[in-house]
Amino acid sequence: MRFWLFIATVLVACKPGDSGPRVVVLGFDGMDYALTTELMSKGRLPYFAKVQARGQFGPLETSIPPQSPVAWSNFITGKSSGTHGIYDFIHRDAQTMTPFLSTSRTTEGSSIEIGDLRIPISGGKVELLRHGQAFWEVLAERGIETSIMRMPANFPPSGTATHELSGMGTPDVLGTYGTFTLFTTKPKSYKPDPSGGRIEELRLFDGAAKSQLVGPENPFSSKHQKLRAEVRFYVDAVEPAARIEVGSARRVLAKGEWSDWIDVEMTMIPTQTLRGIVRFYVKSVRPELEIYASPIDLDPLAPALPITTPEGLAKELAEDTGRFYTQGMPEDTKALSEGVLDRDAFLEQAKLAGDEVIAMYEPALERFDRGFLFYYFGNVDLTSHMFWRARDPGHPGYDRERDPKYSTVIEELYEELDAVVGRTLERLGPDDLLVIMSDHGFTSWRREFHLNSWLRDQGYLAVKNPEVETDPGFYQNVNWTKTRAYALGLNGLYVNLRGREQHGVVDAKDKDGLLTEISDKLLAELDPATGKNAVTKVYRSDALFSGPYTSVGPDVVVGYAKGTRGSNESALGTIVEQVITDNLSEWSGDHAMDHETVPGILLATRRLEASSLLDLSGAILKQMGIEDSRSK
Repeated sequence: MRFWLFIATVLVACKPGDSGPRVVVLGFDGMDYALTTELMSKGRLPYFAKVQARGQFGPLETSIPPQSPVAWSNFITGKSSGTHGIYDFIHRDAQTMTPFLSTSRTTEGSSIEIGDLRIPISGGKVELLRHGQAFWEVLAERGIETSIMRMPANFPPSGTATHELSGMGTPDVLGTYGTFTLFTTKPKSYKPDPSGGRIEELRLFDGAAKSQLVGPENPFSSKHQKLRAEVRFYVDAVEPAARIEVGSARRVLAKGEWSDWIDVEMTMIPTQTLRGIVRFYVKSVRPELEIYASPIDLDPLAPALPITTPEGLAKELAEDTGRFYTQGMPEDTKALSEGVLDRDAFLEQAKLAGDEVIAMYEPALERFDRGFLFYYFGNVDLTSHMFWRARDPGHPGYDRERDPKYSTVIEELYEELDAVVGRTLERLGPDDLLVIMSDHGFTSWRREFHLNSWLRDQGYLAVKNPEVETDPGFYQNVNWTKTRAYALGLNGLYVNLRGREQHGVVDAKDKDGLLTEISDKLLAELDPATGKNAVTKVYRSDALFSGPYTSVGPDVVVGYAKGTRGSNESALGTIVEQVITDNLSEWSGDHAMDHETVPGILLATRRLEASSLLDLSGAILKQMGIEDSRSK
């Protein structure tokens, strides 16, 4: 409460921000224009309809490619990737051919080693890789207070808003986008190395077992040892329940029950600990004991990484409404995809995360007296990824027995957010502006396109061992001396350019002709299952993007046909046998396709001169009577 009282005092005293209406922008990630239109026509989104009646509703053109980090960066800066430097979830270091997450980078400080001890002598840092001037910086120049809450592509927080809470892109304590742990007495029921998680075997003795939560490397260890925290489990002799102990914390949970947030402390040296928080879920007690542990999140009461501006805001928020998921994408889609959580357990976990977001929005809105407030909601996006096929009987993975039960899950989330809009309208006056927007739409992901495999078959990519049964990924089976082009990320295609790539073989003079040849072939590629084009747009980056960061991105952005998306395998350099296959994963909906097929939404209580994400922040500034200095 102390922080909010302080902010209220500052807002009242700050004369430069006194003029003009309040502006609230609600970011509903992944809200689809077609589905929103359908639900509005049926009267299921009454508050959306109220906003439309006062102003406007229509499609909002998304980014190229339509991936969230790119799209939100377009909105933030009013510029495309050449200016802000974000082209995909995944970029690569051309000199080492190592993929990395695109929006932030951690660099270690210097240290000295004495025996097993590593002593830091200068601090490391976390760097935001999204460049360009954010729209809220223009507001700050006018003395207008800005609250930028959970904005994607803003970790670590820019430090240029009055107060910020980072969103998508914020890691767990491991530095990943989320790594779960499953403790189980039957580990062979799962992959030994599941994507996005770890399997820890439990051995029960007299109804008790112990294991460990594994953290990041100990920065004080010269041997790069992992930090760990002991976890103890005790099975109830009669009831289907288990007691879980972490440090001094104890929780008794029945089968199917979730814990609250539990402290995790990992000792680095006797005077230094790493703090995190975790939730547990009892999946099974008998005949097998299986307990899921969420990714270890940063503890907002004492975050190990910067997640707010000012630094103390995280603690104030947690004291106000309780601890919360600090991880940018908290819905554990990997646990569902790997069979660690079933659909019902996933929906319960997603609801826990979504309820936290709404609970934190309520006081933020209540105390919003003037200025600008942006607030982000991500549950529609991640739930749509996992449940879209439940509303698509034509999906190759559609289960006629299992899926109908979940056919309205996504629609119900839209209705929940409609209620959020209703509560927002109650708080705003006739002169205030409410904007509701999404970064992209959604559709069914039926077919997966293995772009690196296509490049192999077309003679542009060579493999070291064509007989390998399981490609190790990360380009380990690529023969770079005979490879002219490769794919990375969900939509990117790169030339193996001499002087740029570590083992480049294509001369600069041959680059243009090679890209034209590849582009023409991609546009002619037919999906043998449908007889239709698998790719409907191919964008040359040198024609599409301009600015200081054009060298960061791919040479071509591939716009897949609606219903087709680049495969997960190809995104990280794995080459498989076939080129186009059915998507049978739980992740059944997507948007990383031809951007024209997946528009987002724009609703506002007044008309805005915006048709795309690139226009929107500037149009909001104009509606506030502010010239967008970024366009100069």
